[in-house]
Amino acid sequence: MSNPVSRREFAVGLAAGTAAIGLTGTVCAADNTVTDAVPVPPPLPKPVSKTICFVGGYTKHGPPGGAGNGQGIAVFEMDRVTGALVPVTTFTDIASPSFITLSADHRFLYALSEISDYDKNGNGSLTAFEVNQQTGSLRKINTVSSCGSVPAHLSVHHSGRYVMVANYMGGSVAVFPIRSDGSLGAATDVVHNSGPRQPDRAADNPQGNFAVSDHSGAHPHMIRSDPSGRFVLVDDAGLDRVYVWTLNLTTGKLEPAKTPYYDMEPGSAPRHFEFNHTGRIVYNLCEQDSKIVVSTFDPETGSLNNIQTVSTVTSHFRGSTLAAEILISASGKYVYASNRLGDSLAVFAIGDDGTLTLQDEVWMHADYGRAMMFDPSGTFLFCANQRSDAVTAFKVDKDTGQLAFTNHFTPIGSPTTFAFMDTKV
Repeated sequence: MSNPVSRREFAVGLAAGTAAIGLTGTVCAADNTVTDAVPVPPPLPKPVSKTICFVGGYTKHGPPGGAGNGQGIAVFEMDRVTGALVPVTTFTDIASPSFITLSADHRFLYALSEISDYDKNGNGSLTAFEVNQQTGSLRKINTVSSCGSVPAHLSVHHSGRYVMVANYMGGSVAVFPIRSDGSLGAATDVVHNSGPRQPDRAADNPQGNFAVSDHSGAHPHMIRSDPSGRFVLVDDAGLDRVYVWTLNLTTGKLEPAKTPYYDMEPGSAPRHFEFNHTGRIVYNLCEQDSKIVVSTFDPETGSLNNIQTVSTVTSHFRGSTLAAEILISASGKYVYASNRLGDSLAVFAIGDDGTLTLQDEVWMHADYGRAMMFDPSGTFLFCANQRSDAVTAFKVDKDTGQLAFTNHFTPIGSPTTFAFMDTKV
């Protein structure tokens, strides 16, 4: 049998219970006056995604004559309002990760080591990482030989099934299967380029340019598939050629396209390229003469046809320069190119026919800017300045394409490469 409860005891107990569970509204006190209950505390803020920036570069263990001040792959969080990079952590168990890239789903990061002593054959190496989707931290999965000396560039094939690498000093390109856990398998193909000796300088050099590019042999500098994934293009800076292959997705073998390669200006050193949003225009940046060659691209045959060559420096420039990186804006309206030695960023407007008009030349505010990359929103452009040991940031006017320096310098040893991602919540 339960104990009887008085009205007063019931009222006091009800008020206490209401306050304890944080209900809103009013309750009646024992003396019949109306009092406000304790308000509900505001809800905790919902988790939001973060923008993570990975930066790689040269470490003390680098290619012959190419050691640097970096520590490995540095991880930063980007302030989405100011563009400032805030240090999070650094993965140090890797030598000279001078180029890195993410898988399309951002689950994995692949990094090359630009070295020549990974094994007794004088090769460089490739490392696969698992990426923490909430923090951006890295966990090493495995490392394999790059099957060539001093690799300079790698990319994930459009299919997501292979990683492709350009071995600069090895004079070769190689293909590696991606396993279900993101690790890399043994190479399915290795192709060596060959061709006649090219001059160290191009005839169409900027006036007073004493900088040279290595033309002692084949030096593949970039490998990437076209947007459809049907063809694979390679810039060979030593042979002054653009190679075109198809990739057999079953065997992982490269096969020459109907026209296997295209000759560029002798001595010009084609370095990096970008496709426009239709996949029918290629912008090819030549290092030694600091030119962009604009070509139409046939996605059915892989054929290239040059329609324009434009300088990445203004007509009043005099002196030594080496072009380094090329980007296209998310809008598809602007192309950006970096000039080492000249320490400038060139801004081009894209015409209706795909040709380029130089709009502006912006000071890097640092020395020897190499890689550039936009953050995922396209609001900021970042430049890796190898000799200044710093990353500089620029605000992008998406309507005009103009760049405005943010006055943000991020100190990091010998930076050369970027990758960005937005974390999951």
